[in-house]
Amino acid sequence: MKFRDYYEILGVPRDASQKDIQKAYRKLARKYHPDVNKDADAENRFKEINEAYEVLRDAEKRKKYDTLGANWKNGQDFSPPPGWEGSFQFGGGGGGAFSDFFEALFGNLGGFTTMEGQPFRGRSLRRRGRDLESKIELTLDELAAGGKKRVEFEVLGRGADGRSQRSRKSLEVTIPKGVTQGSRIRLAGQGEAGSGGGPAGDLYLEVHIRKDPCFEVEGQDLRTTVDIAPWDAALGGSVQVPVLGGSVTMKIPAGTQSGQVLRIRGKGLPGRDCPGNILVTVRIAVPRKLTDRERELFEALRSESDFKPENKKRRE
Repeated sequence: MKFRDYYEILGVPRDASQKDIQKAYRKLARKYHPDVNKDADAENRFKEINEAYEVLRDAEKRKKYDTLGANWKNGQDFSPPPGWEGSFQFGGGGGGAFSDFFEALFGNLGGFTTMEGQPFRGRSLRRRGRDLESKIELTLDELAAGGKKRVEFEVLGRGADGRSQRSRKSLEVTIPKGVTQGSRIRLAGQGEAGSGGGPAGDLYLEVHIRKDPCFEVEGQDLRTTVDIAPWDAALGGSVQVPVLGGSVTMKIPAGTQSGQVLRIRGKGLPGRDCPGNILVTVRIAVPRKLTDRERELFEALRSESDFKPENKKRRE
């Protein structure tokens, strides 16, 4: 079998604190989680990381692992020292959840002892499964409507034989009010299976909003842009503005400037307390071609008007 340098796998020194070990584990687990990383080797790397953390986070396992010394190299041929199993009273074996190196050192009981200091014999430790993370993509209409959405995703759990295995799950998820880009939805008990009769972990779904052709999302507010004619900007008027599920008529105040932002209240995404707004940026569109009559009117306006735009920015 091959030696596994658990410190090297997690990228921490041998004197690393438990806080540093946990920090390194979380960073690597997120990077190589099979739901996130689709590389062919990601799942094996993820298993290595979990195995290393299983040993180094436990003071007793880490102490026994450290007795092997610091001269071993990762991947080097390895055999447990004579009397190793007997000296630590490791019972059982062949649990299959970890590598043969782990099983040779710790068996499937992992070296855990009872409250009285006696080794477990034929019993497994009751342990809660790890929390898992995945993503859920929602449209703006789905966010606005709320209700339920069925999602499918891959998770890493344990089979009946205790081995890690990937499986595809399908769940009906309730979309709570107020979720937006980056929000996390917690599904209790839908994470990694527990061991030894322990409860399953939780599943966290990170919300990603599908790009919309009309709107940009800012929290519960939605931004959009509409074009208006010069005479509507000057005299006032109205324009149709898209909203979720349709459109509404928005009044244009007289003297509206290009780039000005008008607000349609309560037509944004639903919030926990109140819905967001639609923020409408107005652009003044100038006709590219004029009829003879239109040109005549614009010429008359230019002659009659004393309006001069203020250009405040000037080079010294």
